[in-house]
Amino acid sequence: MRRPGDALARASIGTVPILWNNVDQPELVPRVDAATVLDDIARTGYEGTQFGNGFPRGGALKAMLTERGLRLAEVYASLPCSVDGPADNALEVGRERLALLHDAGGDVLTLALDGSPERSAASGRAAEPSTPRLDDEAWRKLGDTVNQVAREAVAAGHLAAFHQHTGTFVELPDELDALLAVTDPELVSICLDVGHWTVAGGDPVDALRRYGRRVTHLHLKDVDADVLADLRAGHLADFGAAIRARLFTELGAGVIDLPAILAVLAERDFDGWLMVEQDSGWGPPAESAAIGRRVLAQELRHLGHRSTT
Repeated sequence: MRRPGDALARASIGTVPILWNNVDQPELVPRVDAATVLDDIARTGYEGTQFGNGFPRGGALKAMLTERGLRLAEVYASLPCSVDGPADNALEVGRERLALLHDAGGDVLTLALDGSPERSAASGRAAEPSTPRLDDEAWRKLGDTVNQVAREAVAAGHLAAFHQHTGTFVELPDELDALLAVTDPELVSICLDVGHWTVAGGDPVDALRRYGRRVTHLHLKDVDADVLADLRAGHLADFGAAIRARLFTELGAGVIDLPAILAVLAERDFDGWLMVEQDSGWGPPAESAAIGRRVLAQELRHLGHRSTT
């Protein structure tokens, strides 16, 4: 789907297979086997994928990807964390996900925190004073854990990028700033998920300008305006309820300013992964994935045309 003159020619374009098999809420859609998921991803014009629920590992996954002309863009690592900081097994979880990435020849280890019930209940409203937050000691522990996993990822030849996420202890923009303050910028870059950033009250365009080249990896996720309003008003009990209401929608159908986001990336000739993501949808997963890919293609074409006129 690439054409000469499209913007961001050095970036790679992938997708996240949570749309086919939601690891957190498997009841949302019938289970789809790995071969079908990868066939859909290749057929709809993507170049790579995040590791998905039900995928094989190591050489078997490499072979399936190669057969379809795909690459393993990333493995997502949810580190368990409570209000007291990372759990005792958080480092082990990170290492297990790193091994999975390395054995399958993948690119990016995307680090995030696992969800917690108290933060899930505050999703979209986490700035309220009653929201539980990490203290200085918890931040120190978390920084040590993230730095160590990232250090091992970099030593193995991979990029490590931290993903701020709704319903976790790193949701708000100031919480990402706190995480960045306790991590090494030479080891830990940012995976900016524009959807989660929007739900948390942030502006993705401002974030891209503010964090600059520390943003090395992007999740392009759009947000349904009505569901977001319900979440912020407290009409939805938690993040899980918001996902069931389809908080995240097809790219181009929600509130994010995709042209402005891509324009900022083009200014710096971004060469990382652009991962189109949608946690759940009302229609067939492949249809939503195809919509996202075509919307992105159109915007990259328009941006490239504007830059030459």
